[in-house]
Amino acid sequence: MKLFKKILIANRGEIAVRIIRSASELGIRTVAIYATPDEDSLHVEMADEAYHLGDSTELSETYLNIDKIIEIAKESGAEAIHPGYGFLAENPAFVASCDKAGIVFIGPNTKAIKLMGNKIESRAFVKKIGIPMTDGITGDVKTLRKKAGEISLPILVKAAAGGGGKGMRIVHDLKDLPEILESTSREAKSYFGDDTIYIEKYVEEPRHIEIQVIGDNFGNAVHLFERECSIQRRYQKIIEESPSPTLTPEVRNKMGDAAVKIAKKIGYNNAGTVEFLVDKNLNFYFLEMNTRVQVEHPVTEMVTGVDIVREQILIAAGNPLSLKQEKLTQHGHAIECRIYAEDPSNNFRPSPGDMSLYLEPEGENIRIDTGIAEATTIHSFYDPMISKMIVWGEDREIAREKSIYALREYTVHGINTNISFLMQVLKNKAYIENNISTKYCDEHTTDLISLVGKEKAAINPELPAIAYLVYGFHEDLLYPDTGEYNVWKEIGYWRDLMDIKMNVDEQKFDARIRKNGHGTIEMQLNDNKYMAELRAMESGILEITLNGHSMIFYISRDKLGRGFVSLNGHIFTVIRHDILSKEDFFGLLDHGGREGTEIVSPMPGKVIKINVSEGREVKKGDLLLIVEAMKMENNILSPRDGKIEKVNVKAGDMVDGSKELVTLEITNDNQ
Repeated sequence: MKLFKKILIANRGEIAVRIIRSASELGIRTVAIYATPDEDSLHVEMADEAYHLGDSTELSETYLNIDKIIEIAKESGAEAIHPGYGFLAENPAFVASCDKAGIVFIGPNTKAIKLMGNKIESRAFVKKIGIPMTDGITGDVKTLRKKAGEISLPILVKAAAGGGGKGMRIVHDLKDLPEILESTSREAKSYFGDDTIYIEKYVEEPRHIEIQVIGDNFGNAVHLFERECSIQRRYQKIIEESPSPTLTPEVRNKMGDAAVKIAKKIGYNNAGTVEFLVDKNLNFYFLEMNTRVQVEHPVTEMVTGVDIVREQILIAAGNPLSLKQEKLTQHGHAIECRIYAEDPSNNFRPSPGDMSLYLEPEGENIRIDTGIAEATTIHSFYDPMISKMIVWGEDREIAREKSIYALREYTVHGINTNISFLMQVLKNKAYIENNISTKYCDEHTTDLISLVGKEKAAINPELPAIAYLVYGFHEDLLYPDTGEYNVWKEIGYWRDLMDIKMNVDEQKFDARIRKNGHGTIEMQLNDNKYMAELRAMESGILEITLNGHSMIFYISRDKLGRGFVSLNGHIFTVIRHDILSKEDFFGLLDHGGREGTEIVSPMPGKVIKINVSEGREVKKGDLLLIVEAMKMENNILSPRDGKIEKVNVKAGDMVDGSKELVTLEITNDNQ
């Protein structure tokens, strides 16, 4: 077996970690690359060597900098480069640069990348070899406007060089066509550097089903069956599964044969994916081919037992394909959920920021592919995907139930995620009965978010309040130097009786607490009495006995003084009014959590008053603005002397902890 001695991974995050694992199992040394925001990332820690790309947050200067990456590959002595997905994975210029430098590109040949990377050329090629395809029209904008009526509505306007859900618009009325042609062309130029567009028939209520293929340099090619990828938002997948619950064995075989035919005809020599649209009558139509490893490749690995990344490396090293089609089978069922830092209730808007707690679910046949090992910062200039959670079961129902369990145990505090949304998708009748299409999220998001809210509302909010009080009491007693600053430390902690005002989300509570000794705390919240006893507390996990019942909570605090409590997969934000920030203001922070020049809101809320203007001199403690959050007014005070360089918000703006409210120019750095 031929092997490389060392390979460079031209990527970051979870896919870089994934590649390192397979390479290491083959005994191959690995080289990581990283920009400054990733200097403490897991892929940097796991690689045998790591090289700095620079301080810039501009991708063109870091992960898309072909010359820099080739230079590092040469310097490190890497014989090959694995591009992962995204970034340079389907860039013919990068492949050419690798060839010129004498470095093996772990991916398909340039011809395949160029042909399948252009949607117009790939459609023409696939049509020529007899693969089913939707009707389409190519040509300049004038031709598209003239011939669009030849295809029955609705139609889809697409960028020829598009991908990732960008450069696509649906036309339901031809009077909208001129504007859509113009805007799609403009977007195509912006995203892909190519304003070429085309029109194809839009398949209504389609399924998005893809076939995994692998070919070698000796003319061999096989398929590893299909993945159902119909659960999407903004044309991007969030849940994938294999086998598809939609296909019959006959259609599965036909689609697999079609995908292999395409791969062999273009001399495909690595891992790739042929994507199809499938209508309600199980007619399938070629959509596109992705000439790289896919984000969702683990679901195929879970049901076939094939390490796809390992096969990629071995093929690129010059080994013939070891897989035989007749010996490949699907066993059981796998579901992948993509965990994103985003807010489903706000059109899935990305939610960058600092985590205060990160705990992964554990269990048999639960696989987490991620680029992080603990709470970290999700930066706004990278993709907001945190991880992929893949679960295997003997059948679809077992895999579905196990996925819900695992999502309930997946805990991320400090930022918004789509975890609770994913749980509701998997619980939804339409998903259970497989009555889905690529429009599922468009049609169901409002209802699913409402169900998330109803489920959370059914939980007694006094429970997270009690958990947070127990957590705070023991945290401050056991670790007095690390606990939050509060008034009780000033006047003598733990008197016989304490009264604490607090908020759980938007609900206010008056808590009366009496310590009875032996770790037992008697509490009264509003009119209800509780007896709580600590059982265990470690790494954000709190186990207590409450009125004789054992309960487990996940708890953290962030640097702005907010508390987060998870129960049954739902997160509650808790504010204790007796806990103060160290200087009674919300400080200056940079994206890494160190002191810097960014003034942020203590929590998501609404700006109700701005007390300063640009150019104004301020003193430490001056009121800058007021943010109303959780029915409380939060005074944002100046932490230092300085000058207001910029006011980034206006009254009425909704903000969260990642939004810089005011930029302060420091005039005295010694404060």
